Parts: sequence; C-alpha cells; structure tokens
Amino acid sequence: MLRRRHVGRVSFEEANDLQRALLRAADDYVLLLEHPPTYTRGVRALEEHFLVPPASLDAVVVDADRGGDVTYHGPGQVVAWAIVTVPDDPGAGRAHVARLEDAVIATVRHFDVDGRAGEVGRLEGYPGVWVHLEDRPAKIAAVGVRTERDDAGRRRTLHGVALNVTVDLSAFAAIVPCGIADKPVVSMASLGVTVEPAAVEEHLGAELAARLGAAEHGEHVARVEYVAPTVGDGNASSVGHERPLLRRLRQAGVDPRAGVSLRARKPTWLRVEASMGRDYQSLRTLTEDLHLVTVCEEAGCPNIFECWSSGTATFMVNGDRCTRNCGFCLIDTRKPLPLDPSEPTRVAEAVVRLGLSHAVVTCVARDDLADGGAGAIAAVVRAIRAASPRTSVEVLISDFQGRATSLDLVLDAAPDVVNHNIETVARLQRAARPSAGYLRSLTVLARAARAGFTTKSGMMVGLGESVDEVDETMADLAAVGVSIVTIGQYLRPTERHLPVARWWEPEEFEDLAARGLRHGLAHVQASPLTRSSYHAREALATATPVRLGRS
Repeated sequence: MLRRRHVGRVSFEEANDLQRALLRAADDYVLLLEHPPTYTRGVRALEEHFLVPPASLDAVVVDADRGGDVTYHGPGQVVAWAIVTVPDDPGAGRAHVARLEDAVIATVRHFDVDGRAGEVGRLEGYPGVWVHLEDRPAKIAAVGVRTERDDAGRRRTLHGVALNVTVDLSAFAAIVPCGIADKPVVSMASLGVTVEPAAVEEHLGAELAARLGAAEHGEHVARVEYVAPTVGDGNASSVGHERPLLRRLRQAGVDPRAGVSLRARKPTWLRVEASMGRDYQSLRTLTEDLHLVTVCEEAGCPNIFECWSSGTATFMVNGDRCTRNCGFCLIDTRKPLPLDPSEPTRVAEAVVRLGLSHAVVTCVARDDLADGGAGAIAAVVRAIRAASPRTSVEVLISDFQGRATSLDLVLDAAPDVVNHNIETVARLQRAARPSAGYLRSLTVLARAARAGFTTKSGMMVGLGESVDEVDETMADLAAVGVSIVTIGQYLRPTERHLPVARWWEPEEFEDLAARGLRHGLAHVQASPLTRSSYHAREALATATPVRLGRS
C-alpha cells in the first residue's frame, strides 16, 4: 500500500522526524511538502560551499543525513520524500533515484507545453534533473536519498527530490548549490513555465505514485489545506463576507449552510441526563476549594455528569485561557494570565483527596511562553508523582509549535501516557484549527513513541469528513506508533463555532473502532460521546501493561 500525503509547509526538522517514524511503518509513504527558508547540508557537504557565514543567513541551517552537498529549500519549491521498501540488492538505491528523477522529468514536461524549458532530463555524472539551455545545462531539481534497514530487516528509503517551481533563486547565491560551481540553478518560473506550485505538487505526487508501486498495491491520498471549488452558488459576492472560520470550511469542500441546525434536536444517543448527586457536588466543591480548572467544565464536555459522579476529572493546567482560536473549542481565548506557581501542588492535592488511580492532565495552548507551557506541565506530573506514587499520569498536550525541546521537558517528567489530539482529518485541519497542522501533530506523536512512551490521540467526526478519511487518519496514527485512539461526535458549542455537518450513528463508531484495530492500534474508544479522556484508565489497561509504583 502506498499512502500519499500532501502536508503543506513544514519545517525540515519536523518532516525529518516524521519520515524517521514512517521508516518502521508497514506501508509505503510519499510526503509532498514545502519548507520555510532552509539550507541543508548533506553527508558530503563542504563548509566552503557556504559563500557567506551560515549564521548570517535569514534562514534555518540544518544537517541532513541524506546524500549530496549543500542546497536550499523554500516557498515555491515542491519537495517530495519517499519512504518505501526497495529490493535488497546493490543497485536498488540508484534505481530508486532514477524513478524519482523520471517522475520530475515527466512533471516538468507535462506543464511545459510550449517547450520553454528546452530538453529536460539527466546530466551524466550529476544527480538530479537538468534542463539543457543553449549555453550550458542548469539544474531544476535536486535529488538526495538515503537507504536504511528497519527493525524487520527491510531496506527502506528516506528523503527524495526538490523541484524548483517559483522559488526565489537569489537564495542559492549564498551557497555553491550541490557543490557545483559552474552550473546554474533554474526554476520552472525562470524558464517561463507559469504554473502554481500546488498544481505541480499534485502532478508530481501522481507521477511518483505511478512509479513507486501504487498501480500494483493501491494508493491512498490525503491532503492538508486542499482548496476545492466553492460549494453551492460559488460566486465571490455570496461568500466574500463570510467569517474566516466558515470561509476555511467552504474552501475545504464543506458547505457551512448544509449542516445540522444548532437548534435541531439531538438524536437519542447524544442526549445526556444530568445527574448532580453527592459525588458530583463533592468534586465541584473540591475544584472550587483548590481553585482548579477542569476541561470538563471549560470545554462543555457531555460526560461531565458521568465522570464527576464517579470521582473522575481531567485537570486543565496553565490557566484557563488559550492563545489559539480553534473553530470547535469553547475555551476562553482572551489574553492569558501569568502562570500560577502553586498550581502543581494544588492539582496533586486534588489527586490525593480524590484517591485517583489514573490522573489526566491537559492544558491550554500557551504560545506566549518560550516553552509553550511544557515546563509547567512537567512540574504538575512530578508533583502528582511525589504526592501519589501509585497514580498513573496521562498528559494531553498541545503541539508546542513543533519544538522538540519543549516536548522533551514533558517526556523527562515520565508520564505514563502522552496524548496529543490530531482532532480531525487532513483536509479539514485548516478549517478546524488554523494554528496547528496535521504533519506537526503526527510528528509530536512520533517523537513521543520513538522515546518509548505509550502514545494516544483523539479526533472528532461530524465536520464533513468521510469514513475513508477517518480510516486514513487512523492508519497514519498507527504508522507513527500511536497505541490508543479516541473518536467521538463533534457537538457545536455555539453558533460562532463550526457547524455540525451530520450526526454519526452508533454503528458507524463501531465500524471505525474495528478499522482502527485492523490498522494495528492497540485500543480504539469510539462512540458518540467519547472524548479524549473518556475511560482513559480502562484504555491504558487495555493497550499496555500499567506502569505503577515508581521507586
């Protein structure tokens, strides 16, 4: 199976960590993406090929484990990385590179209908794709590949090709591109081939798939920030005044007007009876007494009566104000307040007083803090450990804007479960959470799984996704090492939030759970009212041996 993923603009470091995780996946993957301004040094790079000090460049400089020398990546360049299994023979690497080059050659020729790029092909002794101009050859696409064996002994490929479409060629003036001083770098745009990078990315993806086994084994495609034709009447005047939230949803191919009315009566399986008995009131008194915030209240969770009546709550730390404005979330988005240094102690005291065997700690996104609030989350985990050593701890974290150093702060505190929600399918990411990203969430989970942690993720349905898209998302989560997945029905908090496209039926959730298990997930909690921390203790017990009693 070949899974093709169009994942938008992402940092080299995040994409690299994701492809490292996919190295161990059962299926083959092709990642199509774009980097922010980045210079990369391959394993054979020479420092003198930087013509200016790297520290003076207005771009990131990173070392890559691919072959080749120094090159540049930036907006307007289509990057394609292939993580596929190749035969175990000496010529497999070169044959793989040839397939990548063939895909690029076919793509350039497809869009160059007037022959402006001249002859497009290879140059003896020089990897990559070249155009043969009147005076000398010029490189239009760089190739850098690495092969490794995975744990199962398969020979797998990493990295791939970078095709210049509309990229700023002046950025190459700071280096000797690919260590070749006497041959220029060109782009499709500089040769007079006018085309949008998105169109090139789509065609290159198809060309790669055709050469990397999709025709034989099947292909599944998912796109981030996919822009479909306007749904409905489609004229600019009818949608130009829409709020950005609804406009993004429409661009993702979902008509905001076709959803379920906020005033429509919920189906019977979504109606929850309020039960404010003694246990519920005791927990409310406790949270008020210790001045604690629970996501149960802040996010309007439908399971609050069930969970609180059984003495279970999910503590929300780092304040009650989020720096992001996701289209589905009810949490306060006003300017956040400073962190409260007494919060870890108060959460730990609540865990003790409730006698919790499993504590769930979640957080608001704190992009205003240098570490994204990771250090404060780690302090809460350590406080719980000190106060109640036999309590297992689950953290539900933000993406920390992709910073691995922030994630490491949380991992160093050794929680039992690292949970980060991918929230929705690739196509609807930008509509639902414009400050996050599909690849970034996968990378956070991949990094935690690679560090040896039990990882968990959650998503909601009812925003306009298809069954196949949910299935693909679960396949990706399993591929990066996630053990536990939760899936529940999206409920619209207010009319200012994303509309519900439809109600998913209980039988459909049962089908999703079965699909997830077939992808290799250890536990899938899927039901209309499932939320991220719903039955969290039971999920951990099912997925992995519970690690209790730390010394």
